Amino acid sequence: MKKFSEFIVGESFYSTCSISDDELEEYLKFSRVKNVFLENKVNEGRQLVSGRAILSRMEGEFTRLNQIYGNQIIFLGTDGDSEWENRNTRFLKPLYTDQVLKLKFTIVQKEEIDENFGKIIINFEGTTQENELIIIAKNNIYRIKKEPENN
Repeated sequence: MKKFSEFIVGESFYSTCSISDDELEEYLKFSRVKNVFLENKVNEGRQLVSGRAILSRMEGEFTRLNQIYGNQIIFLGTDGDSEWENRNTRFLKPLYTDQVLKLKFTIVQKEEIDENFGKIIINFEGTTQENELIIIAKNNIYRIKKEPENN
């Protein structure tokens, strides 16, 4: 685990994941998303993964990184990108269940909040194993405790 003071703007962290049919079904049941487009297996018997499910998994993978896990960290929200009409996420290609998603998390900004907390802003990027860009999510904002609690 890295402390707030050790994070460097421009630094990137990496992970991989996939979303199974069962995991997607659990997510759709929990979120109560109802969309016929997401109910059909279309690509070699695999199901299209919803964008929110992808973002949720990316967030989960971010919090599990060795550099992040152990910190007191909370997601505050997202800021839009002025070049994207103040939106922050773009889905560029579909992702299907059991397809491997390579993740890149880059620190794009780091700010002091007060004596106890700082803020890091992270860009998320997801690609397939063939390096096809699936998703870009800019300016994901996290509050992080500067000094972790002693356990």
